[in-house]
Amino acid sequence: MNDFIDPAIIDLLEQHRLNSFTALWDLQLDAVDEPNIERGGWSSVAQFTLAGHNFYLKRQSNHLTRSLHKPLGEPTFAREMRNIQRYHQLGIPALRAAYFAQRTVAGQQRAILMTYALDGWHDLEHWQQQWLQLSSEQQQGILHACAQLAKTLHQAGQMHGCFYPKHIFLQEQATGFTAQLIDLEKTRPLLLGQRDRIKDLEPLFRRSRHVWGREQMQLFLQRYLDDSADIPQWLERLEARRKHKAARP
Repeated sequence: MNDFIDPAIIDLLEQHRLNSFTALWDLQLDAVDEPNIERGGWSSVAQFTLAGHNFYLKRQSNHLTRSLHKPLGEPTFAREMRNIQRYHQLGIPALRAAYFAQRTVAGQQRAILMTYALDGWHDLEHWQQQWLQLSSEQQQGILHACAQLAKTLHQAGQMHGCFYPKHIFLQEQATGFTAQLIDLEKTRPLLLGQRDRIKDLEPLFRRSRHVWGREQMQLFLQRYLDDSADIPQWLERLEARRKHKAARP
């Protein structure tokens, strides 16, 4: 896909001589975690600051995903960049891209994806770790924000594919909480109606069971569904899928 750079940071990158693929690729930074080594290549993430602006710089080499449209493979960041753009077009709250480009260098397919850091936001895992210290209003605000995010996502015809607490970021505001998504690599169109929606939501509930009980799940579904009469059926199907996943070897 074509190179992308947010017009808002063109001058900033030029001032720091980082307005080229090579300059960003060669930037010496400490990774925030261990590089992802799979798919025949590697992928790493680092954080850095320019003039008070915080960014995540993601770089990869021969870290490819294959599809019917790309049978020979393409960098996974290319797919994620398309999904970032799609979310923006569809009005789904998600992280923002600052820069994207891909190059073939010495036979290696390299890609760079630079995104804006979510300053002032914390993932759902952070909020769940202090769940019992939160007020009932805060707890309900978080549940409503997550449910509204899922509703917006699915009504736009998209399935996130990794709807986990660590990928849902929340910010507390005067009127409550607002939420957005990161890690869009596995996003795909929502094709199978309720089946895909259950498949997307079940990991969130499963990974939140240590904090959220049936009451919290009901509050979530009250905001997510248009008809509260459907809640028992959804709870039953979510539990059936959880048990099915747990029974796998």
